[in-house]
Amino acid sequence: MRHPIDPKVDCVFKALLGAESNRDLLLHFLNAILGAELPRPITAVEIQNPYNEKEFLDDKLTVVDVKARDATGQMYQVEIQLLNHRDLPARILYGWADLYSAQIKEGESYRKLRPTYAIWLLGQTLLADDPDYAHVFRMRDPHGRVFLDHGGIWLLELSKFAADAVETEQQRWLKFFTEAERLDADALPAWMQTQEMRRAMNTLKA
Repeated sequence: MRHPIDPKVDCVFKALLGAESNRDLLLHFLNAILGAELPRPITAVEIQNPYNEKEFLDDKLTVVDVKARDATGQMYQVEIQLLNHRDLPARILYGWADLYSAQIKEGESYRKLRPTYAIWLLGQTLLADDPDYAHVFRMRDPHGRVFLDHGGIWLLELSKFAADAVETEQQRWLKFFTEAERLDADALPAWMQTQEMRRAMNTLKA
């Protein structure tokens, strides 16, 4: 008897993208989601402790699903959020700001700050007035001028995503997260026939 496994469940999501043994999957995922916005492909990542250290005892402790740093020092946060709540946008922004600011300590130069990218996969619709499923938020003025090109926040609303044919690696990953629970691991469809997708499906089986 087959027991379906939903890759969106928190512990499964962390096993897919936050386990050291699946570091190559995280690397592929980051390039698939951010590729068009990055100056160059990410070639290596180091998975970090998911706890963001507190500077003071009364600071708010934040824990992320997946946190990583690449060879150039750029930071990445990857989150799965199945249910919306009223303060979710503030939580998303706070998480990005916390990870960005944690890069330097007292007395260190601001020049050490590296771009920080937060990716949130959302199970419910957050931006109901926008039909698109993918949203990128960066620091720009009304004329489109970037204040500082230091990453941003990527929101991917799985509730809006629908693609019969896969045309990009980003679509392949989103289709995996929306449909993998219903797939037969022994008879995968054509769009799942890649090294990364087979590896991801093997993680679900395990």
